[in-house]
Amino acid sequence: MLFWDPTFIFLIPAIILAIWAQSLVQQRFYRYSRINSSFGLNGAELARRLLDSAGLFEVKIESIPGRLSDHYDPRTRVVRLSSATYNSHSIAALGVVAHEIGHAIQHKEKYVPLEIRNVFAPVASFGSGFSWIIFLMGLLFWSPALMKFGILLFLLVVLFTLITLPVELNASKRARILLNRMGMPEKELTAVDQVLNAAAMTYVASVAMALLQLLRMIFISGLFGDRN
Repeated sequence: MLFWDPTFIFLIPAIILAIWAQSLVQQRFYRYSRINSSFGLNGAELARRLLDSAGLFEVKIESIPGRLSDHYDPRTRVVRLSSATYNSHSIAALGVVAHEIGHAIQHKEKYVPLEIRNVFAPVASFGSGFSWIIFLMGLLFWSPALMKFGILLFLLVVLFTLITLPVELNASKRARILLNRMGMPEKELTAVDQVLNAAAMTYVASVAMALLQLLRMIFISGLFGDRN
């Protein structure tokens, strides 16, 4: 079983979905990163303007290496923009930037799903790192208790991915509203929707992967958990 696990077949649909979603994101981001917005602002300038308009004057903006590594850090209250968006005037970049500002506004407004996600984050991180280790130890030593504990830990990971999905969808919805209020033409808004909808599919894929991993663990525990 250590060399070939037939239960791996459980994950095939989620793996296919994840590959497709990641490919779609790259394709759409690349397509619209070659088309500049009519705003005349780069990513950092748009971020500052949107933050200030929301009264978030204290939130800083930083440039980080990479591509599509953009994120909002609620602990330090910093919007970190990748090199692909920080200085870019493209429609794709501005859409990603507005999405991250959406997260900053969620934080300011204490958006409930985001608050729940932030609480779950540390335990989900622990569960992600140790659930399979504990589960496999239970499998190795024929300990149903350890297997059940591993499953319980991984359930926290599943719950984290589930609560992350509405947080990301809401941030994308806020991004569209923010850009619309600034006067972005409908044609550009449609392009932003395509980029952000593709990004949302990666979170759908994460949910599918987590759920199928959980199902796989339960299946394995049912097969081996009753052995003495």
